[in-house]
Amino acid sequence: MRILAVSDEPADRFYKYYQPGRLDEFDLILSCGDLSPEYTEFLVTLAHCPLVYVHGNHDDRNSREPEGCICADGRLIEVNGVRIFGIGGAFRYRPGRYMFTEKQMKRRVRAYSSLLRRNHGFDILLTHAPAFGLNDLEDLPHRGFECFNTLLDTYRPAYFIHGHVHRNYGARIPQMTKKGATIVVNAFEYCIFDY
Repeated sequence: MRILAVSDEPADRFYKYYQPGRLDEFDLILSCGDLSPEYTEFLVTLAHCPLVYVHGNHDDRNSREPEGCICADGRLIEVNGVRIFGIGGAFRYRPGRYMFTEKQMKRRVRAYSSLLRRNHGFDILLTHAPAFGLNDLEDLPHRGFECFNTLLDTYRPAYFIHGHVHRNYGARIPQMTKKGATIVVNAFEYCIFDY
């Protein structure tokens, strides 16, 4: 399965400079948030495949949800046999609908534990924020959640896809890394990979 992961900023190659057929190769698009409904609707319309998304910390400025896209926030979504668990939001550094303290996010994760156990986990963890100590930064706005590490350690998904930490913040921010057997993808702007 060919997957396009997107987050935070529209990728000009798939939007501003789009050429017909450029999105045909994808079987699934994953959005980690902070993208306009217009952009994600454009992608899902021209790619002819499902687009699964979670909310980012700036998504409270959007007045509506993107049409034709599947919100995975707090849900387990299955696409072509691949189970995707989504949980959006970022570390609370200001008031906002999709901003959480570690305690609040831990409570959210715990609320879904029976769903995840009943389904024997998931194959892809889709979030906006990274995990603590894994592609995050030291400042409060870009700190990752420790409870995401617990999810990764417990269920050992094949992939952990996140956004939020823009790779242009510094040269040492990787697009792909690993935590155990899990491939960690920072989807800032876009990343293409095969599942």
